[in-house]
Amino acid sequence: MALMRITSPHTHGKASTRRVMQQVMLATVPGVLVLTGFFGFGTLVNITFGMLLAVAFEALALSLRKRPLGFYLGDCSALVTALLLGIALPPYAPWWLIAVGIASAILIAKHLYGGMGYNPFNPAMVGYVVLLISFPVQMTSWAPPRGAGEVPGLLQALQACFLPSGYDGTTMATPLDVLKQNSSLLVEDLWAQNPQFGRWGGLGWEWANLAFLAGGLWLLYQRIFTWHAPVAMLAALALLAASFYDGGSSSSGGSPLFHLLSGATMLGAFFIVTDPVTSAVSARGRLIYGALVGVLVYLIRVYGNYPDAVAFSVLIMNLAAPFIDQYTQPRTYGHGQKRGDS
Repeated sequence: MALMRITSPHTHGKASTRRVMQQVMLATVPGVLVLTGFFGFGTLVNITFGMLLAVAFEALALSLRKRPLGFYLGDCSALVTALLLGIALPPYAPWWLIAVGIASAILIAKHLYGGMGYNPFNPAMVGYVVLLISFPVQMTSWAPPRGAGEVPGLLQALQACFLPSGYDGTTMATPLDVLKQNSSLLVEDLWAQNPQFGRWGGLGWEWANLAFLAGGLWLLYQRIFTWHAPVAMLAALALLAASFYDGGSSSSGGSPLFHLLSGATMLGAFFIVTDPVTSAVSARGRLIYGALVGVLVYLIRVYGNYPDAVAFSVLIMNLAAPFIDQYTQPRTYGHGQKRGDS
């Protein structure tokens, strides 16, 4: 099925898929550096090994489909998929977990539907959800951030990846998971008793989110995407969190700042929701798409079974994007609204 594209494929200067992907990768550097500073080298190992696997799986799929390797490998889309999945995975994930995630993203979510530009679902989020559902223990084993525990070095990170049976690292629940499981302590007491909480959100998480926010704003300045989807997502998430925040009781769902600066909020808003292939196309459609992602993130975080919900929310809205486009088409230039249209 060919999905409708309602905007013209205009060329903007030297813009190309390769250049856009390179800018996206560059914009993640501040966030990756912050994650490395707080959690150690695990994220860098995830990303590096994931990129090597992504290129290999991409080449395999292109060969089987008899597509030119140089042209399609050169667009860097496989590298961006591996980069985003590597950031989302827990540091010190075993090699086979990374391999299963990358294979699911590249072979199933991307090439099964026809390759770049034809995939209805975000490949990195498909890989993440496959892993989260299939291997929940490994996907929730996060290392403690610097300041809450010992941060492993590079050799330990490599050992955790390629010799997981010989690695005995300390793990702890994420702040989103701790808050979700809380049923007896006030938020203030919960903060005091759990070292993984920071000033506004999770220790390390809040600074990583601010770093991804900075990278996203740079992409916005470069006009890689428009403001509609990320602003709508963050506004909807903050509005719901503010509306239902009770001041910090034992049943609290978290403050607006906690939701904005914990988990994968900013990564999702600026690097996932803005995917031009799987999101809505029109400006009005992007506002609706982003807002509904924000609503789903809050609902799943507070009332669902998973503490962080960006991947599930994005995949659900990927499914709804063509429907949103159908009802948010701009009128043809020079034509007025039909009589009787609502």
